[in-house]
Amino acid sequence: MFRNKKLAMILSAIMIFTLALTACGNKPAEEGSKSEGETPVVKDTLVIAQGADAKSLDPHAENDQPSSRVRKQIYNTLVEATVDMELVPGLAESWNQVDETTWEFKIREGVKFHNGEELKASDVKFSIDRMLASKKVAHIVEAIESVEVVDDYNVIIKTKEPFGPLLAHLAHTAASIVNEKAVTEAGDNYGQNPVGTGPFKFVSWDAGEKITLERFDDYYKGPATVKTVVFRNITEGTNRTIGLETGELDIAYEIEPIDKERVANHENLQLIEGPSLSIDYIGMNTKKEPFNNVKVRQAINYAINADDIITAVLNGAGQKANSPIGPRVFAHNDAIEPYGYDVEKAKELLKEAGYENGFKTTIWTNDNPIRMQIAQIAQAQLKEIGIDVTIEPLEWGSYLERTAQGEHDMYILGWVTVTADPDYGLYALYNSKQHGSAGNRTFFSNEEVDKLLEEGRTSIDPEKRAEVYKKAQEIIVSEAPDVMLYYKTQNVGAQKSVKGFELHPAGHHSIYEVSFE
Repeated sequence: MFRNKKLAMILSAIMIFTLALTACGNKPAEEGSKSEGETPVVKDTLVIAQGADAKSLDPHAENDQPSSRVRKQIYNTLVEATVDMELVPGLAESWNQVDETTWEFKIREGVKFHNGEELKASDVKFSIDRMLASKKVAHIVEAIESVEVVDDYNVIIKTKEPFGPLLAHLAHTAASIVNEKAVTEAGDNYGQNPVGTGPFKFVSWDAGEKITLERFDDYYKGPATVKTVVFRNITEGTNRTIGLETGELDIAYEIEPIDKERVANHENLQLIEGPSLSIDYIGMNTKKEPFNNVKVRQAINYAINADDIITAVLNGAGQKANSPIGPRVFAHNDAIEPYGYDVEKAKELLKEAGYENGFKTTIWTNDNPIRMQIAQIAQAQLKEIGIDVTIEPLEWGSYLERTAQGEHDMYILGWVTVTADPDYGLYALYNSKQHGSAGNRTFFSNEEVDKLLEEGRTSIDPEKRAEVYKKAQEIIVSEAPDVMLYYKTQNVGAQKSVKGFELHPAGHHSIYEVSFE
């Protein structure tokens, strides 16, 4: 049962609003017909919907999920992470750790870029150097000191210090290998004209609408089954479900909780579910009053009931978070007790902080229905302790840009520990050198956390790494720069005729082996 009538009324309004969306949607696509004796038309275009448009198809320019999902089809990395998070050869057919800071990589021969150029070691060096120069993704590989080209198919990567998660980080989509010639020729327009070595090559991008890719027949693993892949931007989750029902879509990412049964019980559809490496959270700008006061942040943690959010918004499809990294990530600290729902404790902390009568603030969210619902529940729950919250929805691109600049008070976002290594899940979000676009949008700073995160990434001893990361998690939870809500169960809706699709825990699903029955 929910704790108060006001919250129950808000949740009812949310449900009515969401149900009303089912009356909206795109018109069914017209199906082709054939006369007697004609050869049946073979379907060779895969249409995928996700909830936001990509920001850039340059892997070194942005690190958002919608962009990464498209780039996964266009590029390859030196190392790949399977759906079981096993690290396997990618563009590097093998590697050898010479010493604590030196790695040798053997590059596959004969791999072609989409522009016909052959992959060479010089492209690898160019890509990593370019990544190191990017404010958005440098933190992933900033431990690298140099990349030396030995010959066309061999490189040596040296790190400044021992760096335990190197291979895992090289499997990140942001570490995709680009073609030096293509990047140089395109200049500032490269993000709209990408060239990779992946199974699909870029065709066109109708901003805000769709991105079209085409099979690359010279792909080094062999050509993909489908000829064309179209990524459509459909913000409303219910409209993605309607698109599946009408046959307009073949795959829809992130079916909303209210629509899951519709998809699962539909005779022509399938619901694919699985665990993820993500956490959803409410962040607070620790550089702004009153969020620079730890007692205010702790009070907000006690006032927001994540269990209500999981029940009402996710229909139970999530696990209450106790730490910034989830159980599938190495060194997750399962001994940490999450904040409980305690209104009186929250009021007491606010009084101690000098805000007995509360205060006014804003919470930002992008135009995502689930996050809007979370904002509404948080708004109602914080009102119970005297905090008057105004909800401000922003367009996705503006949302990322303005939170990176620190203009916000509170905000709602998610983070995927793509590499399943705690360095990626903690360093970007909580190291004081990563403020802003690199990931630390709470602008959290703590000297001890910084020290522990540095120790964790510069060690190659798993036991030592686990020890320091567990300690870092304890401090972060205690300092409460954010409200850690839940570890999300991910899902995809698809036509039953779609075969070979597998959920990747990082959310970057490969389309290479997908086919139609």
